[in-house]
This record gives sequence, structure tokens and C-alpha cells, in this order.
Amino acid sequence: MTTPPTAFVAYPSTDKALATMIFDAIAQANAKSNRIRYKPWEFNDIAGNPLISPILNGIGESSFVVADITYLNPNVIYEIGFAIGNRKRAYLIRHSATIGDKPLAQEAGIFDTLGYQQYDDINGLSHYLTSYINPEPLTFGSAIDRLTPVYVIEPPVTDQAAVMMTSRLKKARYRYRSFNPTEDVRLSAVDAIRQVAASAGVLVSLHDPSTMDWAAHNIRSLFVAGLAQGVGKPILILCPHDYTAPLDVRDAAKMYRHPDDIAEHIANLALEITDYSQRADPPVMDAETLLQSLRMGDPTAENEMATLANYFLRTDQYSRAVHGEVNLVVGRKGSGKTALFIQVRDKIRNDKRNIVVDLKPEGYQLLKLKEEILSYLTEGARQHLITAFWEYLLLLEVAYKILEKDRPIYKFNHEIRDLYLELEEAYKVENFSAEGDFSERLLMLSQRISEEYRAKFKQETGQKLTTEQVSELLYTHDIPKLRQRISQCLKHKQSVWVLFDNLDKGWSTQGIDQIDAIVLRCLIDAGRKVERDMQKSDYEFHCIVFVRNDVYEHLMQNSADYGKEMRAVLDWTDSDLLQEMLRLRLVFGLDRTSVAMPFDQLWRTICVSHYQGNETSNYIIERSLMRPRNMLKIFNHCRGFANNFNHPKITDQDIEKGLSAYSQDLLIDFEREMTSVFPNAKDLLYYFIDVQGELARPQLEAIIHNAGVSADETDNVINALFYYGVLGLRLPESDLYIYNVNYDPKILRIRTQQLGSKALFVINPAFWPVLGIRASSTIH
Repeated sequence: MTTPPTAFVAYPSTDKALATMIFDAIAQANAKSNRIRYKPWEFNDIAGNPLISPILNGIGESSFVVADITYLNPNVIYEIGFAIGNRKRAYLIRHSATIGDKPLAQEAGIFDTLGYQQYDDINGLSHYLTSYINPEPLTFGSAIDRLTPVYVIEPPVTDQAAVMMTSRLKKARYRYRSFNPTEDVRLSAVDAIRQVAASAGVLVSLHDPSTMDWAAHNIRSLFVAGLAQGVGKPILILCPHDYTAPLDVRDAAKMYRHPDDIAEHIANLALEITDYSQRADPPVMDAETLLQSLRMGDPTAENEMATLANYFLRTDQYSRAVHGEVNLVVGRKGSGKTALFIQVRDKIRNDKRNIVVDLKPEGYQLLKLKEEILSYLTEGARQHLITAFWEYLLLLEVAYKILEKDRPIYKFNHEIRDLYLELEEAYKVENFSAEGDFSERLLMLSQRISEEYRAKFKQETGQKLTTEQVSELLYTHDIPKLRQRISQCLKHKQSVWVLFDNLDKGWSTQGIDQIDAIVLRCLIDAGRKVERDMQKSDYEFHCIVFVRNDVYEHLMQNSADYGKEMRAVLDWTDSDLLQEMLRLRLVFGLDRTSVAMPFDQLWRTICVSHYQGNETSNYIIERSLMRPRNMLKIFNHCRGFANNFNHPKITDQDIEKGLSAYSQDLLIDFEREMTSVFPNAKDLLYYFIDVQGELARPQLEAIIHNAGVSADETDNVINALFYYGVLGLRLPESDLYIYNVNYDPKILRIRTQQLGSKALFVINPAFWPVLGIRASSTIH
């Protein structure tokens, strides 16, 4: 008699009754069928447990792996990832009547994009285990992305350790792709698999319960760590010294007491990445379908820097920016500001005579300034200090970029040699660190200024600083001398461009505070001042700040003169433009010879033409809230489900599942943004569950009041729902959302007032799947 194949079953022991149910169901299934033998592994993460090797060996010897995700045991999550990376099918199960860690799973992502089976009791689980389970693993094969060979799971809080992680990678000259929780609220399992497969190295971190959103972050990190180790990729798992890592990764995790310790760990990872990258690309492990081999870029622009130029849609906003006609680029989250930033930067620096200073600071690097200095100063003193700070920083970064650009050539060019050495002497002064990338330099500069302030001034509110005190506090350089040296070097250059992105990253939408607004306003003022000074010396200088439109509107409300700024607005209103963006990516991903092929013909090679009677590309675009990133997210979710089931093209069922996963992403993203503006409106959208898609004013107000919003805040909440595109207004000819009225919320507000009691509100269909919204008979 032949021995039947085995299947490894992983489950946590958190809930004893549930663990007993799973164990009994396994016994029942083994007694019923000789087709496969299930080996249970009840995981207890306590001292004295066996080492990880027997578990991983058990996975390797299994025909497939069954894992219970009712509770998200960290070790089980790692094992799921390891099984997939090890080319094993991961069959996920969860108990239908137990809430367990379902909210955490929804926040983290991963599992609903993998799919799981729900069971009710022992008999139900036994039935699933004795039914045929396809052992075919997920597609996991791709050549290494040699342009951006590292994949990073960024932590939810940008602190000094997080800055060190990414800056040390940059210092090692490795570009990276990342999952950033401030940009993508949930991790798609399919995307994680694709990213790890294309990587020569993976960097993740674990955090303790004192860190915001630590649990969801650790789940993502452990899943990706399992994937990487299963497929044999170099991986670094960073862990603070006072946190006990889960047993499965305890030996592999690298501890750090101080952020500087991270540099040594990443130096070792860099050597492993180099070694792995020098090997020939591993053979593609699967015979890929056309859909599986399709490469369309990434919804996050930072992850596609190396390929974006191949399919970037060059709009009028792009043309105005590269010609220096704007000093502000304004757009909503996901509208493509960073993509435009990258393309403007790359276009301008193609001319070697140009100096391009591309800066992407984050709020964290200025936190010490804000908490330890700015909150104690008068508004006038704040503006004086911050404007001087930005002007100083701009001069330093222009000097840094000139030195960086001329370093390889100055010894061989007599025209610039002496100028280079003089600028270097003026730039590298005592008590100033020029090491690291911009994030590190900005962090060290702000920390140094904070320390100087604490040493010289009292931390009392209402402080005033004189010009002399500001200079004493800020400058370690001889500013006139530094300006002169920069000016002399620029005689041999064509133009200087300073591009600022990310300053508002992490700021609360519509909820930025007074100091944040001053920081941004002063940056714009400092850029204009440096621009004027440079132009007086006949140098071409441009400073462009990329900022969210709600932050710009806040500036407008508090400083009317900012309406005079030359700006490019990136908000999308034309679905045909989004379709063209999609076409360019399809041409790049399928076959360059298809460039002249009509969009419809291209689209139908990878997707069914209609879904529920609607043309599928328009159906997807209509649910994207007219944001390029959302459109790509929907497509990637749909494609992911199609690839999981080896479908040659995206089917109706794949679209349904993809929209459901995307809808969950939208819900969590909206809740995060809404709560930061209206703390009393926490979980607001959940109160829309199972309602109809069309609501009269009294119905809408009742839902909002049930969510805990006071009557005097109701209008503000409705306006916010308009602003985000959650709500629209029903008119006889069509439904109006914010993107149908050129993003002018006043039009929706005035129309609502005009309609009075006859006003009908509609919930955006993008939110229907996650909320179980029912279509009314009059939906357009």
C-alpha cells in the first residue's frame, strides 16, 4: 500500500475551544479518507517549543499547507508566507462564528486577496478537508528587477530608525521599492508575491505595542519575511532590542539598541544583495500566461521610478512644469503628484548642465523643531525663523548637489577645479555633518537647532527672536561666503531646479495645524526669495513645491496672496485621459508593436469586454474616484485574482472579487482620513452598511447622527463626504460627484441648498461591495 501524501495544518492555540475543534476535524478527516493525511501543528509561542526547523521541514514535505487565520498568530502568518515562497499551496480557513482577528486582517490586507474558506463546525471543516483541494501553488516567478532590486516594508511611524533604514539603503547605492502604509493602507498578497519575486533583497522590521498600528505592520512584515525566506531571497528582519520576536524568526531577526546599529545590519544585507544579484537570473518557475507576464508598473510612483518614463502620460501640467511656468503643483492623494515630480526631475537632469535638487522631506524630520521651538514662539518669530531655515537649507542643498555632480570631474577640469575646492571649503565646516542622504541631513540639522535653542533660550510660550538671534541659532556656515562660492560655480551651469515633494506627507487631510501651514508657507516664501536673488545674478532658478490640494486650500483661506502663485492642478476630470494612461501601460506591458492598436482591442486581450452589462474599462475607471492610483489598484486586484486561478484573462468573477478587495482598501483609507478631521465620526461609513444607494436628507442625517456626530457638525460631515467622493448628488440627467464639478465643493453645496427637501444623495458605487449597499430602482 502506498503512503498517502501529507498536508501540514498550522493553527494557533489562543482559543482552546477552536484549537480542539480544528484538531478533531483533522482526526475526522484522516479517518474518513486515505487520499491525504493531515499533520496538525498547534502553535504555542512559549519558551521550550521546538526550533523552527521541524516546522519548515514539515511544510517542505507537505503536498500543501492548511492554515487557520481566525486568530493571526505571528508564527502562522510567517509559515503561510514561507509555504507560498516554497512553492506550496496555502489553503486558508477561518471559523465563521468567531470574530477573532478579523478587524486586524482587514486592516493588514493579504488574506482577502489570497482568499479563504469559512467553516461553521467540526463537520464543516472535515468536509472541506476531505474534498478535493487543488495543490497547485500560486504563480511565483519573475526575473530580478535590477534597477530597483530591494523591497522594503516601511513602518507605520517614520522615526529615526525608519529614516536610517532607507537612507542606508540609498547610501549603499541600492534603489528600492516599498510598501508604504501612508500611501497604501493594505498590502495585497499578490503584490507582495510579485515584489518579493522581483527582488534581490528584502528589508522588513518588527515593532512593539508602543508603536502606532504595530500589529498590522508586523503581520505584513512576517508574511513578506516568510515569502522571502521560502523562495531563498536575502532578507533583513530588524527588531528593537527590547522586543521579543516571534519564535519562527527569533534567530533570524537582527536587534538594534540605537538607530546607528541599523547601519551595520544593512551593510551586511548589501553584501548579500550584491552576491545574489551577481548570479544569473533564476529560471522562470512557471509557464506564465499573457496576463501573468504583464508588467504595468506600480500604483505607487516611487516604486516605478526606473520604468515610469516608458508609459507616463505627458499632460499639460507636465509641460508647464518642465518649462518653469509653475511654482506649485497641486493635487489630491493618488492624483499623480509624485509621478509628475519624478518625470520633471528626470527630464531636467538629462541635461548635464542643469543642477537638480530633488528633496522629499517628511514631517518627522521637522518634528523636533515643531515641538521644541516653534510651539513656543510668536507667529512672527516662527515665520522669521522658518523662512530663514528653509533659505539656509536650500543654499546647503544646492551646494551639496554641485559638489556631488562635479566630484568625478573637477580634478580634470581646470575651469572648475579651484571653484570646486573653494565651495567644498565653504560647505564642509565644523559642527556640520554632510553625511547621509537628505533625510538624515535634514534630521541632524533640525536636531542641532533644537539643541542650540534649548541651551540658549527658555521653552516658554510667546518668545520673540531678533534677526541676530535667528542667525546665531541657525547658521554654522558663513552665509555670504557660501552664497558667493555657489554663485561662482553656477557660472558654469545652465539652470538650478529645486523640487520639493512629501512635505505634507502624513499631515491630516483638512486638519493641518497652524504651525504646519506656516512651515509650508515659509518654504514657498524662501523658494521665491532664493529665486529672486539668483535671477538678479542672471542665473536661471526654479523652485517647485508639490502639495495636496486640501493643504493648498488651507493656505488660500489663511493667506489670500497665495492665490497669485503659478500652479498646475492635477485633479482628473476626464475619463478618456485615464483610459489613455491605461493604454500606454498596456502597450508597454504587452508588446511595443501594439502601440497603434485601438484601446478596445488591447483591453480585450487581457479582460472580458463587459461586466453586468457595462464596458469593463469604463466600469473600473468610474469606481476609481478619478484617481490614477486607484484605477491601477483596481486593475491589480482583478488581475491578481485572475492569476491566482490561472485565468488567461480577467473574468467577471475576478472583477467582482477585485472590486471587493479595493472597496475594503477605500473604506480603511477613508476612515483614517475622516477620523483625523472629525474624531467623533469614527467608524462613520460602517453605519451605511446595508442601506440603499440613494438617500433622502432625513435618512442621511439619521445615519450620521447614529454614528455619534452632533447636529451642529452634520453639514460639515456631509461636505466632507462630498469632498472625498463618498457622496454624490442625484440629478435627473446624471449623478454628480466632486470630480464631475471640477472639484469645486461649492457647486454641490449650493445645488443641495437649491433642491432643499427634494435633494437626493447617492453613495459612490466604489464603496458598495464593502458596505453591502443595495441599489435603488432609480440608480443612474
